[in-house]
Amino acid sequence: MIRIYLSVKRSPNKGYYNYCCRFNDQLQIILKRHSNVVQTMAEGLIELKSSGGVDIGSEQSIQYFLDRFYLNRISIRMLQYQHLVVFGSVLPESPNHVGCIDPVCDVTSVVQDAYENARFLCDRYYLNAPQLELDCLNALSPGKKLSVVIVPSHLYHIMFELFKNAMRATVEHIGMDEDLPPIKVRVVRGNEDLSIKLSDKGGGVPRSIISRLFDYMYSTAPPPPRDGSQAPLAGYGYGLPLSRLYARYFHGDMFLVSMEGYGTDACVYLKAVSVEAQEVLPIFSASSKQQLTRGPLIGDWTGTTHHHFGPRL
Repeated sequence: MIRIYLSVKRSPNKGYYNYCCRFNDQLQIILKRHSNVVQTMAEGLIELKSSGGVDIGSEQSIQYFLDRFYLNRISIRMLQYQHLVVFGSVLPESPNHVGCIDPVCDVTSVVQDAYENARFLCDRYYLNAPQLELDCLNALSPGKKLSVVIVPSHLYHIMFELFKNAMRATVEHIGMDEDLPPIKVRVVRGNEDLSIKLSDKGGGVPRSIISRLFDYMYSTAPPPPRDGSQAPLAGYGYGLPLSRLYARYFHGDMFLVSMEGYGTDACVYLKAVSVEAQEVLPIFSASSKQQLTRGPLIGDWTGTTHHHFGPRL
């Protein structure tokens, strides 16, 4: 972005308006050019995994690199889009938005929108989809509309991915021709957090693989077709890890609690107080380089196959 701005500034036309117009045009070109980066990276990982040449050390390094890469990408694209909406010709999604930020975001509306779009995909694949039971509680101001300062597109991405996973699990566990149990979502606005819990009855997953669901090189679905003939419901492997990064970008978080044989609860926490929602970005240093090049850590606990002591980011 800095190189683009300097090239614009050094152009023969020194008019400030022309500087801004050309700079904005370049930003739009960059946004469009890099719009398929996530899918392209996922396809590359699928090819790498199918080659059989990835050991556990390389997989851990890839996970570490991609978490930092995608978090940087989220931040850069938000800044680009924010600039284009405020100073360029890109129209905001709503007159109430300040760039891509909604100071009074209707969380219920975003959740319902994500559900409807996920249901449309599920109907296309399975000709059936579970219904939604949505319950909202404003614990901070009972009786008032639930709203927070947030980036709606980030919340939408998180909920859309969670709905897709829950719908697929429910249909495949219960059966396409059966009456499907609803997906239950509870949204609570507290003093500090906006908490969202999504519960399904899709059979759950074993505890031994619950942590792997956030790995970029792991997916419970077969790889989607690469010809672009249809929008994939699952298979790329980046849905959950990328959604967790969107939650963590402003000091939130996301985790899964599963009961094998019954269903899964997905819990999302986002900062409800805007001044506390400071962006989290990776730090580049000598230690971060070592994380990419060192081999797998030797376990210092017995029987650590299914247990992990200490934080796992």
